[in-house]
Amino acid sequence: MRKNLKFEFIRTTLSILIALVIALVIILAVSKEPRIAIKEFVIGPIDSIRHFGNVIELAIPLIFTGLAVSIMFKAQQFNLGAEGGFFIGGIGAMIVSTRFALPHVIHPIVAILFGGLLGAIVVGIAAFMKVKWNATELVSSLMLNYIAYFFGLYLLNYYFRDPKAGAIESDRIPATAKLLRMIPKTRVHFGLIIAIIVIILCYYFVYKTKWGYEIRLTGENKKFAEYSGINTAKVIILSQLVGGFIAGIGGSIEILGMYKRFSWQNLPGYGWDGIIVAILARNNPAYVPLGAFFLAYLRIGADLMSRTSDVQNEVVSIIQGIIIVFIVAESFLSKYKQKLTYKEAKQNQSIKEA
Repeated sequence: MRKNLKFEFIRTTLSILIALVIALVIILAVSKEPRIAIKEFVIGPIDSIRHFGNVIELAIPLIFTGLAVSIMFKAQQFNLGAEGGFFIGGIGAMIVSTRFALPHVIHPIVAILFGGLLGAIVVGIAAFMKVKWNATELVSSLMLNYIAYFFGLYLLNYYFRDPKAGAIESDRIPATAKLLRMIPKTRVHFGLIIAIIVIILCYYFVYKTKWGYEIRLTGENKKFAEYSGINTAKVIILSQLVGGFIAGIGGSIEILGMYKRFSWQNLPGYGWDGIIVAILARNNPAYVPLGAFFLAYLRIGADLMSRTSDVQNEVVSIIQGIIIVFIVAESFLSKYKQKLTYKEAKQNQSIKEA
């Protein structure tokens, strides 16, 4: 177990370093002012409270979608519905916040929980189809993303749109439903505290509860789990319902923390980013905040670089692609893994002989 953790840490770290080196080489090759570009890319996100606040703001939704995807992937359920769950969660928060008058504190809690419920429903449909008709969750969840998207836009346009606004936007979110700002001169909101709480709960759920054990065992070997008496159909549904709920509350928190109105006209993309975060975290909830912070740091750095130099922020896509290719490539560092296995086996044999 320790050997595998060590190997995965080394492989992930090396993949990131290789990707960053290649990105720097590209910047040096295409930029007429590489010093400025590299400086903004590497140092820009931490050169002021406002810029560092931007990193934290972006990391918050990535944490929620990363956790959602991690739990589903832990059960070997490749449900890509976190994007639709995140979007419909925002719709749910908008509905509760603009149509129900509730007291402070109670209002955002109800809005967030309702958004989580909608997210669980959207993502859970794919799980139900998998168990009932053996429909591939990969395909069904992709389609459900767009069903959630267009259904949400329909609700916004015909029932919750503010006719006085100059665009397709909802009524203003009242102050009673807004999440409080935490750091002056930034938009970092109370959603950060909620994210930390959810990280702890997810780690406890996955590694300290019976349900988490069943999810992990089903993901590692479904047939053995069934032979052990685990109801794998229940596990498949549970993992995706939990993942959808987390994605939904993530969308709710993003709307209540960062927006004055619901104004998304496209899928926000955080669900797809959550897949990258989950890959970086190796589906471990404890490492999700690190993956989310790293990706957010790259995004903010690239944005600052594109605004102050002649290098476009698409360089982040190159970094993401390289990292994913190396991490998912089973043969990458496979010889090193064999050496670690041999070394560990030799040490164990020496201990037994002693």
